[in-house]
Amino acid sequence: MTTTQTAARWQLKGTVTIACNCDYGCPCNFNARPTYGHCEGEWTWHVADGRYGETPLDGMNFSLACDWPAAIHEGNGEGVMLIDERASAAQRQAIQTLVSGQVGGPWGIFSRTLSKVHGPVFVPYEVKLEGVRTRVKAGQALELEMEPIRNPVTGAQVHPRIVLPEGLVWKDGSIASSKVFRVAGKVTYDHSGKYAALSPFEYGGPPAA
Repeated sequence: MTTTQTAARWQLKGTVTIACNCDYGCPCNFNARPTYGHCEGEWTWHVADGRYGETPLDGMNFSLACDWPAAIHEGNGEGVMLIDERASAAQRQAIQTLVSGQVGGPWGIFSRTLSKVHGPVFVPYEVKLEGVRTRVKAGQALELEMEPIRNPVTGAQVHPRIVLPEGLVWKDGSIASSKVFRVAGKVTYDHSGKYAALSPFEYGGPPAA
């Protein structure tokens, strides 16, 4: 991913939604190998309050959907960048700069593990943040609908949380099941009924030299 925008001070706050092919909880959160030996997952960031330099990003949505042949840190992944089609030219450039990883944040980590990134693809977003019933739709490229995890014996809903004090993408998340989780396009998979989560996030940069 390459951009031309000069690094600027930036700060974002909002909610990140996550889903992947792992079992509930996702071993990657605990520095273990993914459930099935490889990772196919997405992150969508809904910005409640943010800006890149002089460019406001309030209300913007963007996603990174990826496929790694093994654990994320082992690299050689392929991804696609999705950006809210409502974004202005300046907002599109700012988001592309952030997701490129050039100015830090969690994308600085992801970018080092991806060999190929498609996009950006500009799509309409529908985001309904309703806890473990959150829904995200990004055009025809991404659909995620969460539901509570259920006890396999009684069918009762359970509401686990994970706290990651050293977490790089999120630190305190609500864990759910993906009633629907599909990605289509240059990166394609369907992992409905697997791990999903959402968490508040707060990032800023650029990183210190």
